[in-house]
Amino acid sequence: MSEEDFVELNFRLFDGSDMGPFRYSQASTVAMLKERIVAEWPKDKKFAPKSANDVKLINAGKILENNKTVAQCRMPFGELPKGVITMHAVVQPALAKPKTEKKVDETPKKSMCSCSIL
Repeated sequence: MSEEDFVELNFRLFDGSDMGPFRYSQASTVAMLKERIVAEWPKDKKFAPKSANDVKLINAGKILENNKTVAQCRMPFGELPKGVITMHAVVQPALAKPKTEKKVDETPKKSMCSCSIL
C-alpha cells in the first residue's frame, strides 16, 4: 500500500481530550475504528464505552455508519492531503429495556364526581 492509502485520525472525546493520532487504511470501516476506540479508551475517564455499539463517531457534523469506510467518510474539501482528521467520539450507551412489570395499586379508587350549578 502506498502512503496515500493511509490516513491519520484523531478522536476528540467528550471532555475535550484527544486520542491519537492513529494511522488507518482508507479501506478501514467505521466499525473497526470504534473497536480500536473501545480498546484504547483512557481508563481515567468517568464514562467509558462497554462495546463498539456505545460509541458514535461524528465527522463534519454527521454520525458515521458502521459499514462505511474511512474513504467514504472523508469530506471532499477542506482537508489537507497529509493533515490529521479529527473525529468526535461520543459515548452513548444502549438504552436499557424498561421493565414490563406493572405496579399494581391495590387500594380501591373512589369515584367522586360533583357538579355545581350557579
